[in-house]
Amino acid sequence: MIDSGAFRYDGKRALVVGGATGMGAAAAQAVKALGGEVIVMDFAEVPFETSQTIQVDLRDVEAVDAALDACEGPIDALFSAAGVADGTPGVMRINFIAHRHMIERMVAEKRLSRGSGICMISSVAGLGWQQNLPVLMDLLATPDYPSADKWVQEHEGTDNYPFSKQVMNAYVARQAYPFLKEGIRINAICPGPTDTPLARANADLWLSFGQDYREATGTSHLVPEQMANVMVFLNSAAASGVSGVNLLVDTGHVMSSLTESWAPGAPIVKMLMGLG
Repeated sequence: MIDSGAFRYDGKRALVVGGATGMGAAAAQAVKALGGEVIVMDFAEVPFETSQTIQVDLRDVEAVDAALDACEGPIDALFSAAGVADGTPGVMRINFIAHRHMIERMVAEKRLSRGSGICMISSVAGLGWQQNLPVLMDLLATPDYPSADKWVQEHEGTDNYPFSKQVMNAYVARQAYPFLKEGIRINAICPGPTDTPLARANADLWLSFGQDYREATGTSHLVPEQMANVMVFLNSAAASGVSGVNLLVDTGHVMSSLTESWAPGAPIVKMLMGLG
């Protein structure tokens, strides 16, 4: 018998890191609509009502710790949604290092309740992470924020958007087992081109990807609410059997290209996946 209540957030508290705009904001508002209490952390001003708003600069580990100290009570769902594009100082700190720091501190301090979920926002730009696994695991072997930041500074070509998403995918896969022993699940979504403020600021590169596929299928760019629907599902009790997954949310573009049922997309997708 299906328990429709498993999809809801009644009596649950969610923390959305990067919840002022885009997919994070859509996730925050979806959780509210499903009965949950929402805390939002962001560097930018949050333009909608929440139970608590905390400003944070993810590039500063002391600011991250202060933001966590200000976060009230236990958390049942964590959405790691903050991210920036190449050209922004501190890409790796914002996109991955700070998120890992917050997650692992919350796990260590038992601030994520048993049965809770973590959902990160990766990207199709992180495809092919399995081919780069030794390097990614070397970074993940660093124990904390400063050592991870030092590793990035010492390894040329790693302080960029695609690498941040590859290491996020590896982290999600790696942490499924140790986190589940604590009663916590972790997953990520890998969105295709989605109409967000960040994507619009990088439209020539981000929103043009897969345009021929969208024209051939009669589809349009995805929107933040579509990503939010998947994120809130993954962090809900309805997805209690799902962990360690990097879930493509791209209307089938990558898989169709990989199998060449959509042959025009095959070269670039196979290149991204390290197969071509």
